[in-house]
Amino acid sequence: MSRTIRLDAVLIQAVIAGALSFSHLHDLAEAAGQDGWKAWAYPISVDLLLVAAWRRMRTHADNRAAWSWFVIALAASLGANIATAGLLDLGDVPAWLRILVAGWPALAFLGGTLLAHTPTAAPAEPEPAPAPAPVPLADPAPEPVPDVTVERAPEPAPELPPAPAVAVPPALLDHARKVADTHHATTGNRIDPGTLRARLGIPGPLADAIATQLA
Repeated sequence: MSRTIRLDAVLIQAVIAGALSFSHLHDLAEAAGQDGWKAWAYPISVDLLLVAAWRRMRTHADNRAAWSWFVIALAASLGANIATAGLLDLGDVPAWLRILVAGWPALAFLGGTLLAHTPTAAPAEPEPAPAPAPVPLADPAPEPVPDVTVERAPEPAPELPPAPAVAVPPALLDHARKVADTHHATTGNRIDPGTLRARLGIPGPLADAIATQLA
């Protein structure tokens, strides 16, 4: 709601300012000897130059020329407002003002033409982006080495040196023979080295040696 009121106030102010400026320009042109329709054409020319300069300033980056013509048109409008406020005798307009009013159409035409046909500066072309650095190619993966199993011939078992002969005491041999006879009489089988070793409580090699001699 506040935005609508503000816009309406601006429009009303613009209409009032435009009407008063239009009337003052007409009165000044008429006092300078431009009667009839010519006096009405002057305020239209001034306002059109103002609008053209304003649009050029809004739509172009380089607007120095537009500012110059905007100031010229604004000075013409303000000058007419001040001159018709009682500071100038409209019944006796000076010669220099008559010359300015008479030369205004040519000046306004020149300004409008320059504003409409001045070439626009081409926008600067963006610099090309730097080329990306080449990415080094990864080394190819090595080919897998086939698993070759070499079958080796079995190595021959090393020959063991012959076991040294175990000396059997004669008394032990006689006792072992008695144990062997008792075992044979009881079981009907010859005594083996393991049983002989367990009965006599002797080491294995000695029991083997005794069993060999009892055979």
